[in-house]
Amino acid sequence: MKVRFAPPNIPLSRRLQTAVVLQWVFSFLALAQCCYVIFAVLMFTRFWLVSVLYSTWWFLDRDTPSRGGRRCRFFQRLAVWRHLRDYFPVTLVKTADLDPRQNHVFGFHPHGILVAGAFVNFCTEATGFQLLFPGLTPHLLMLPLWFRVPFFRDYIMTGGLIPSDKDSAAYLLRQEGGGNAVVIAVGGAPEALDARPGAFTVLIKNRKGFVKLAMEHGAPLVPVFSFGENDLFDQVDNPKGTWLRWIQERMQKVMGIALPLFHARGVFQYSFGLIPYRKPIFTVVGKPLRVERNEKPSAEEVDAMHEKYLEELCKLFEEHKAKYGVPEDKHLSFV
Repeated sequence: MKVRFAPPNIPLSRRLQTAVVLQWVFSFLALAQCCYVIFAVLMFTRFWLVSVLYSTWWFLDRDTPSRGGRRCRFFQRLAVWRHLRDYFPVTLVKTADLDPRQNHVFGFHPHGILVAGAFVNFCTEATGFQLLFPGLTPHLLMLPLWFRVPFFRDYIMTGGLIPSDKDSAAYLLRQEGGGNAVVIAVGGAPEALDARPGAFTVLIKNRKGFVKLAMEHGAPLVPVFSFGENDLFDQVDNPKGTWLRWIQERMQKVMGIALPLFHARGVFQYSFGLIPYRKPIFTVVGKPLRVERNEKPSAEEVDAMHEKYLEELCKLFEEHKAKYGVPEDKHLSFV
């Protein structure tokens, strides 16, 4: 295998961006496990009191993730996130005004491997969400299991992340005065198994819970498509019906998280590694779909609103795909 090495005279900013991306990838792949180990090890050292005190704090603070979390503006505005943005780079695109007096439900597509676009745009201020949508505060939903990890839970809450369960989302959508945007990666972890360059497969046909949630609270549905999200990593071929896909799907059902076998570039060479490729990401926020409040929508009503949402998502994709390098003959595929 031919290895392509990075030029020796890489500018400092480029090296810094690569280091930031490495830290970010590591934080989601290994930091949670490290937090568990540190928490356990401290219990058997002279610093055992740290784990005991944290356990007490954890118990008292157990409901915070489901009550809007504990975001930190200082953390979201750190320069490190601007370096992460510039590495790809990531751009947030506004197509319509959103009423800050209402709460909104954002449907984010596609999930990709590590939802990089969603994190940079909605968990940091690097792309200027507050400037584009004044009065709105985004909250990205994340698998609840990550909020059971000591120390790590506090780290992810600083970015406005909340558990991806109905109660957590409903709490924000119930708030009077509006101003909350609940961001849901609709395809979830299973969609990551189909994330690869050039793929436009969206796992959504049977994903209707987010539509029902919006109807129950009268929250506008906003389709969001992140062009380039699937181009950051290659993935080992795993078509449905193969033994690899069978194992991945079974593990996903048991563990709650997908385990795609992905790879991209390395730190000092561009042939193999876990650092994502430098591919631009354009996250396009579509027009809000008006939703009438219906506390107990019927299955037929949910299906009808779901169909409208799919139409709006298709329209958003078709209107913008040419701008971001998607061939004319490429269309969304719903599964």
